[in-house]
Formats: sequence, C-alpha cells, structure tokens
Amino acid sequence: MPGPRTLSRLLVLHSWAGIVTGLLLFIVCFSGAVVVFKHEIDLWANPSLARLPRSERPAALATVLAQLQTHYPGATVESIALPDAVNPNYFAWVRGPGANARTKLALRSDTGAVVGPVDSQLGQYLRMLHVFLFFGPRWIVGFLGVSMLVLIGTGVVIHRKILAELFTLRWDRSPRVLLSDLHKCTGVWGLGFHILIAATGAWMGLAPLFEQGYEYLTTGATTAAAATQHGTAPAAMQSLDALHAAAQQAMPGLQTQHVSLRRWGSSSAEAGFSGKLGGHLASTARVDLDAVTGRLNKLHDPRTRGFWSLLNSLMEPLHFGDYGGLTLKWLYFILGLTPALMSISGTLIWLMHRGSPAVR
Repeated sequence: MPGPRTLSRLLVLHSWAGIVTGLLLFIVCFSGAVVVFKHEIDLWANPSLARLPRSERPAALATVLAQLQTHYPGATVESIALPDAVNPNYFAWVRGPGANARTKLALRSDTGAVVGPVDSQLGQYLRMLHVFLFFGPRWIVGFLGVSMLVLIGTGVVIHRKILAELFTLRWDRSPRVLLSDLHKCTGVWGLGFHILIAATGAWMGLAPLFEQGYEYLTTGATTAAAATQHGTAPAAMQSLDALHAAAQQAMPGLQTQHVSLRRWGSSSAEAGFSGKLGGHLASTARVDLDAVTGRLNKLHDPRTRGFWSLLNSLMEPLHFGDYGGLTLKWLYFILGLTPALMSISGTLIWLMHRGSPAVR
C-alpha cells in the first residue's frame, strides 16, 4: 500500500495532468460521445438524402462510376462509399475539373444517378474534431489517451476504497465535497469503459508513429524507389464490379464499405476494397487489385496476419462502438459523456481548492 508521501505525489500528478489536459479532454471526449452517431447526424443534416429510396439491390459499381464520369468529365474519382444499414445512398469523393477541390457527392442507390454535392458534412466535421482536433496530427489525441490512462491509474490508487465510493454522495456537505463525490462516483461507475476508450484512443493515435518510424528505417529507401516506378500510360480498366467480385473471392466474408481508385485509367491503376468481415469484429480488412489485369496486389486480412494486426483491427470498432447496432451506440454515447463531465468537475474541484481552504 502506498505511503502518505507517495499518495501526495500521485494526487499532485493527478491534479496537474487533469488541469493541463482538461479542456482538450473535454473537447475530445464530448465530440467522441456524439460522433458515434456520425452517419445518423449526416442524414439528419441532409434531410433530402434521408428521403431517397433504399434499394435492396443497389446499382452496380460500374454504373455509379459511369454516372460520375458523365457528370464530372475530367474529374478524378477517388473513392466510393457503399450504402449500409444507416445510409441508403452511395457517396463518392471526386477531385478536379467540374468539381471544386475535393467534393463529396450523393448518388441514388437504386439507379446510381448523381443527386449532387452533399450540403452538410456535420458528422464528418465532428469526427475530424474528435480524431484530429480539426487540423492537428492524430498523435495529439493519442497523447490525450495516455493522459487519460494516467488520470485513471492515479485516481484508482488515490481512491483505494473504490467499492465503498460506489454510492458515496454526501448531499449535506459543501458544494466542493459533493462535487468531489460526484467526480469519484462517475469515475468508479465508468472505470471499465474509460480504460477501454483511453487505451484504444492512445493506440490509434500513437501506434502509426511507431509503424511509420519502423517502416522508414527498414524499407524507406525501397518504398521511395518504388513510388517513382508507377506507369502513367493510358490503359483499359476492368469492370469495377468484376474487380469487386475478385476481391470478395480473395477474401471470403468481406463486407465492402469503401472502394478507392488510384491512378484510374493508367497502366498502374489500382482498386482497393475495404470494409468489415462477416461474423468478425475486425474493421480493417482490405484487398488491393491491379485494375488492368485484375491481379491481386495486396491482401490485408487481420484474421491471418498475426496477433498485432488482429489487435490493431479491433481498436476502431471498440473505440467507436459501431459493431452492435443503435442500442450499443446509445450506451457508448451516455458513457462517453462521463469523462467529459469528469474533466469539468475535476477542474472545478481544483479551482475551489485553490480559491478556498479545504472543507472536510
């Protein structure tokens, strides 16, 4: 059991870690709680899209691509999002002539016809706020995940009588004491969820830094040399639907959510199909095919790539709660608000402590 001096130091660490990161933690945690409804928010913000018919047999990908190329000749189609349980439409991102900068377009799922640019991307803006703080690198949010783990760890040690504090609310004491009790109860009741969110957020924010550093040290020169070897001569593309079928054959169980097109129309064109795996929590499955020959270029199946790849594939669904339907989303939303509230209550407790003598 830690001695009084150790507990005092942990309390100082807990207090200052909360004060330094409190505002950013509130922003990240609050936006994260809301962003579990990203797709629902996007539909709510675009009521005309929500009224479009849902097709049990969506239009062929080749039809969608042809519609885009007809309406935006000369533009580069970068990716296509397929309809899902929430969103009844196709979405596509195009760049270049006829489309100002990078534009998100909606298309009908039944015919593939272009509806037009999406008016509001409120859900995506909230996700950008949560993941990148709009313009920051993702490692900042990863660092906040580490900070949250430090706060959790020090808080558990400081409040050793954790079970006794499950129902400790001293309503007859001073506001500071009551606020402190609420702070501790919220932390105890949400402890497991807070650890899950902090650990997965830290992993997703910081793991890419280590991966990129390792790749740079081990394969940087080779990758740089390979990047200059892409052919740019025009070439005939295979049907996007034929490539999709080949991707699903290469990875049984793939439930495609996004299609990415790289260097489309050239001899080095690639089509990437990414999404979830049927009956599996992993969300980073991907198949890359040569769009000219249909040859398999790369396959990322978390089920067969070892423990660390499988673990990495679980981080996003566990963090955002998009694997269990609407009920789980509401649970993530309610629990996700608690660390945001704790950042406020912790700051208020600190300010009360600095501004007046402790009330016991």
